[in-house]
Amino acid sequence: MPDHSEAHRRKRLLFQSTHRGTKEADLIIGGFAHAHMASMSSETFAAFEALLAESDPDIMAWISEQEAPPQRHDNDVLKAIIQFKYALLNN
Repeated sequence: MPDHSEAHRRKRLLFQSTHRGTKEADLIIGGFAHAHMASMSSETFAAFEALLAESDPDIMAWISEQEAPPQRHDNDVLKAIIQFKYALLNN
């Protein structure tokens, strides 16, 4: 039976965050995960987990604000990732 403990889910999500398929996605999403995942509430964690289930082209289009996200992902998590991206670009 698979281990679905909170620690296992966080470890799996951190790996998924840093192995997205493009360097840009790895830096933005993985960097965000490293910076914020330890302090995420269970609700925020679930929203982040749901976001990462989407395709990279979709996620990156939403993060780059080239496309509006679907309502289910138009939330504080995506907004925080967008802010994180701008912070990376301004450093």
